[in-house]
Amino acid sequence: MVAAKSPAGRRSSARPRRTSAAGGQAAAHNPLFNDSAQKALAVLEAFGQGRRVLKLAEAAELAGITKASAQRCIHTLEVLGYLRRDRRSTGWVLTPRALGIAHAYLSGYHLIEQATQHLVDLNRATGESVSLSEPDGTEMVFVARFPSHKRFPIHMPIGTRLPMYCTASGRAYLSALPAAEAQRLLRQSALRPLTPMTITDSRRIMELIEAAHVDGYASSEQECYRGDVTVAAPVIREGGHPVGAINISAPTSRWTLEEMRGKLAPLVMETARALSSAAAPQARG
Repeated sequence: MVAAKSPAGRRSSARPRRTSAAGGQAAAHNPLFNDSAQKALAVLEAFGQGRRVLKLAEAAELAGITKASAQRCIHTLEVLGYLRRDRRSTGWVLTPRALGIAHAYLSGYHLIEQATQHLVDLNRATGESVSLSEPDGTEMVFVARFPSHKRFPIHMPIGTRLPMYCTASGRAYLSALPAAEAQRLLRQSALRPLTPMTITDSRRIMELIEAAHVDGYASSEQECYRGDVTVAAPVIREGGHPVGAINISAPTSRWTLEEMRGKLAPLVMETARALSSAAAPQARG
């Protein structure tokens, strides 16, 4: 089994997505907003990105809440079956029940159902890893993936979140948005290097996004993972609004960026167009 690799620099500096659970500060002032629910979700979101086990103090810090609040949330989640004590430590781990939340989202989702055969065909035609991702804030979330038929040391399970600014999928999605909206999302992004090759200059990133708009696809070379080169194209719904992106990812040991642009970019664009046509009437808001 190949060990999973994380984007360089994310292990120590990764932070929980507190705003995704809180829904922003504006929601906190709404009389219907439930602080307890927000805190419980923040604790659940604190897991992941290499954090398999969390102790009380770690959960509180990552969730941005007090130890007392974290203790109440952990106890409640443990009683409900979403967390359990780790036998080898004094911390807690997620249980398989936590997957039920993701399954509820993925199950019966027309876009994923329609994408599956297209992704399978693309995977077979290229022999490399292919994925479908959707936007969430300034990140792309991978909701479907078919791995390479060959050895590829990068493991990206469903639910993996990567920044838009340095990924082919993110740039492809941004390239299909109005320029002002793409710039807004870029301004909201924390532009930091994940590898020595990550482009963090906002002007240069916008140039790449504009080029992707003209070319119909975006690319990224070792900007998020070392040894990874990727091309991606946006999935467009009726009305011209992007709902996600399809990407092909391969190791630099087998492909150069120029080779992928010449041979694989046309295939990923063709697949994205086919899915765009199929997904248009039923794609989510």
